[in-house]
Amino acid sequence: MAFKKNYAGIPDKYARIDEAKVVLIPVPYDGTSSWQKGADKGPEAFLEASENMELYDIETRTEVYKKGIYLAPAVSENSSPEKMVEAVHKTTKTYINQDKFVTIFGGEHSVSIGTIRAFHEHFPDLTVVQLDAHADLRPSYEGSACNHACALHEASKKGNLLQVGIRSMDVSEVEHMDENRVYFAQDLYEDWTEDAIGQMTPNVFITIDLDAFDPSIMPSTGTPEPGGLFWYETLEFLKEIFKKKNVVGFDIVELCPNENDKSSDFLAAKLYYKMLSYKFKYENGSEEDEE
Repeated sequence: MAFKKNYAGIPDKYARIDEAKVVLIPVPYDGTSSWQKGADKGPEAFLEASENMELYDIETRTEVYKKGIYLAPAVSENSSPEKMVEAVHKTTKTYINQDKFVTIFGGEHSVSIGTIRAFHEHFPDLTVVQLDAHADLRPSYEGSACNHACALHEASKKGNLLQVGIRSMDVSEVEHMDENRVYFAQDLYEDWTEDAIGQMTPNVFITIDLDAFDPSIMPSTGTPEPGGLFWYETLEFLKEIFKKKNVVGFDIVELCPNENDKSSDFLAAKLYYKMLSYKFKYENGSEEDEE
């Protein structure tokens, strides 16, 4: 599957693979979600919202699309969760090996098993930062280790995982959780960001399940949970990561679009663009002038 238009409608010269610094891989997969379906429609809704977004970022005073953003063909494998994860892993690794800044838009959170696996192989000292309402640490669920409820289990065993915004989990996940590296939503009123960043290794991959946000600003997710993150506090945390660490890639998952309310689609579009803006503004720990 290939989406016909360039990301955000940018001019062709910024959308070519040979010139682009950024690759965006859509993964329209929703094979294992257990409540509201629709995450497979997430990439399309995200891309439509992106076309209606202003491309000058006021905060960073940049137009990051000029770094080049290549919209890759979608990973459309859906015959099984395991084959989907394998396809995402292979595709992600292909673009990492081309020295691109690789980003992924799901799809449900199980797609992150493949993306994180690829980044772990390339960056052995990796920290995975998970923003999420759910722990996603089950070893398997409904007969598969590639279920959305297992999205971060493999990452938790392979290396340094930090979890932020967690407010829902099963008792079986407790044994797989390092609570010294979990910032539960109920505790985020305290001063926590500096401690969290201090626990990260130099190379960081960020995975954002959009249900990390409070449903008042992000209702269109598969399992909205009360008591979530808000816009500016989340951006401030992300900005500090981009300033102080080498963010090697990120994914955003679990947008379940609602035809009657486009605000969630637009939040996802703005979040993606903000993260790119921070990446290239603060690349290598210093502010980079726009070309």
